[in-house]
Amino acid sequence: MPIVAQSTETTDWVSRFADEVIEESERRAPGKPVVVASGLSPSGPIHLGNLREVMTPHLVADEVRRRGHQVRHLISWDDYDRYRKVPAGVAGVDASWAEHIGKPLTSVPAPQGSAYPNWAEHFKAAMIESLAELGVEFDGISQTAQYTSGVYREQILHAMKHRGDIDAILAQYRTKKSPAKKQQQKAVDEAELEAEEGSGAASEDDGSSGSAGYFPYKPFCGNCGKDLTTVTSYDDDSTELAYTCNECGFAETVRLSEFNRGKLVWKVDWPMRWAFEGVIFEPSGVDHSSPGSSFQVGGQIVGIFGGKQPIGPMYAFVGISGMAKMSSSRGGVPTPADALKIMEPQILRWLYARRRPNQSFKIAFDQEIQRLYDEWDKLAGKVADGSALPADVAAYTRAVGTAAGELVKTERPLPYRTLASVADITAGHEDQALRILSELDPEQPLSSLDEARPRYDRAEAWINTHVPADQRTIVRDEPDAELLKSLDEASQQSVRLLLDGLAEHWSLDGLTHLVYGVPKVQAGFSADATPKELPPEIKTAQRSFFALLYHLLVGRDTGPRLPTLLLAVGQERVRALLGE
Repeated sequence: MPIVAQSTETTDWVSRFADEVIEESERRAPGKPVVVASGLSPSGPIHLGNLREVMTPHLVADEVRRRGHQVRHLISWDDYDRYRKVPAGVAGVDASWAEHIGKPLTSVPAPQGSAYPNWAEHFKAAMIESLAELGVEFDGISQTAQYTSGVYREQILHAMKHRGDIDAILAQYRTKKSPAKKQQQKAVDEAELEAEEGSGAASEDDGSSGSAGYFPYKPFCGNCGKDLTTVTSYDDDSTELAYTCNECGFAETVRLSEFNRGKLVWKVDWPMRWAFEGVIFEPSGVDHSSPGSSFQVGGQIVGIFGGKQPIGPMYAFVGISGMAKMSSSRGGVPTPADALKIMEPQILRWLYARRRPNQSFKIAFDQEIQRLYDEWDKLAGKVADGSALPADVAAYTRAVGTAAGELVKTERPLPYRTLASVADITAGHEDQALRILSELDPEQPLSSLDEARPRYDRAEAWINTHVPADQRTIVRDEPDAELLKSLDEASQQSVRLLLDGLAEHWSLDGLTHLVYGVPKVQAGFSADATPKELPPEIKTAQRSFFALLYHLLVGRDTGPRLPTLLLAVGQERVRALLGE
């Protein structure tokens, strides 16, 4: 049965699993490398829900490695799976790809314009690149290569010889109706449901039962190349197997001891690989863990191959916030590459490291990413000064690096929201961006935009790809003469107080103090007065003052944080737009 880690205040879930994995490995295979595994089907874009299938064992493997043990993290590319459907919204793919349904993924043409030889390689490539950026070390295994080269021949013959035993195990579940799917957690949204539906092999049949009996093996047709075949006879002694294709009518008899164009059905294939590779730890999604599912059934079938089921947690789905703002032409849910365009690898690692596998979480593509970065920077500060909780320190440590070393980091990690605002206002003008960022802290000015990279590039990409055009910041070309003329005496005074303090307060901290201080001074308080010393009306006055400044500068009620906006516009232009 899958194990589920429980939270404690003194350690994190990764360490607890590492303890169990090391103990189990020493019991099963003393002196051998610890084997953890993931499986990915490159049937289309490999999304952020699938990434949990990799990050969970990666984090555990990395902890085991940190403790001085040898580890193999296997990623089985299920590229010999059947092509099930044409995914929506994939560039270079149209309805004509439906003619390939039923073929192995490696026999399906890549999308038009791809540099890769087939469908599977095209989608594997993007994931491999993302995993390298995330610092994930793994051994990739192509199931096409394994099957077509005859690596699993003995396992296939063994499964066919014991097909009655396998059928008996599967029969225990065939008559049971799966309970209606409940929401696995209240946070399930459209992105998570799509992740569930796209989980590939989880819904595959468990073999063919016909007049000739049950067979856990499916040949791909020698004529049309599809798996829409039925085994009509098999002889254990000679290994002669006859099949017919239900698609094109082709029929042939082959010798299975020499034949390499077919595969075990999923519910037999998975436990066979557990035994073959000696897998100690492998997580499974909730879609694999329901009654009668491949993980549960595999736990019984693996014994036929002389192996044991891996230990490992059931992991919850990953949700997405901000999906609506993504281009509808993409289809599906975002991939790791999409996330890595707008956030540094450390942040993405942290999201998977800080939540137990059975906890769902969301990855932000909307404004929430700014709050996420604020939380990360606050944690970094706590880790640095020693005030962070042990479990938080562990998650942070796992995010910033691996046993092999630290990931590339931003030299000057300025606030993400500030960088996003600057990128928004400067619209790609790097000299302008550097001018603004160098004025944030006059005592330690930024000398090059490279010091703020790669975080600056991620913030700029977020602004350009996930913030709708109507929410972008466009600074006025000319003062709003009509608005300036209509200002009452109090509003005119607030603008004058701001202008009088600009030169003296021209830094991020200084301008923050100034814009919040103007309404306080107008009401007869000190600019340094704390909220506890002020009446509630001051907050209302501040909001009104901020709205006035936004209207005068960008023609809207809201915008980037005012101190950042003022720095971005520049002192001379601010004075002109405010009517000086």
